[in-house]
Amino acid sequence: MIVLHYTGMRSAADALARLCDPAAEVSAHYMIAPTGQVWQLVAEDQRAWHAGAGAWQGRDDMNSRSIGIELVNTGEHPFPEPQMRQLEALLTHLIAKWAIAAEQIIAHSDMAPDRKEDPGPRFDWRRLARQGLAFWPEGFGADLPLGESLDAIGYPLAAPEKRLQAFRFRFLPTAQESETALDRRRAAQVAAALRAG
Repeated sequence: MIVLHYTGMRSAADALARLCDPAAEVSAHYMIAPTGQVWQLVAEDQRAWHAGAGAWQGRDDMNSRSIGIELVNTGEHPFPEPQMRQLEALLTHLIAKWAIAAEQIIAHSDMAPDRKEDPGPRFDWRRLARQGLAFWPEGFGADLPLGESLDAIGYPLAAPEKRLQAFRFRFLPTAQESETALDRRRAAQVAAALRAG
């Protein structure tokens, strides 16, 4: 599994200093700057402290079962082209090396919706999916209960509004305000596509 993050920091130097500071108790396997420069901070087969508390599809201890990639970005602006191209190259390598399925590439907010928002609504999941580097089923399904669909997709328990926000960040990034039929139908489609495998 791969978990994508943003650093929430304005510079690569600041993010690197924090990720390499033992007192911070946070790390990641890779960090990618807006320029496309890549740092490997932890060996892929070693545990990195990037995920924290959370779960995905019923599995917890995400630090022990995932590779973490930090993108230097505050979350307030789009991810630059050099950074996205480098991420695509890295994901292509990791998927081939570790036989990771596209649906196992997730957002930090997917596995920890009650406390995380990264990489946020400005991250282009659809772009990755067009290259087989992420899961993005097109379309909308039946108007089913949202909670049931989010459970089926793999979202852990959290406040309903936080789960909705995490889902929207990933699969319906332009949606706002309260839950609508569009949210329910989109979640039903994603859940059905996962079941269809």
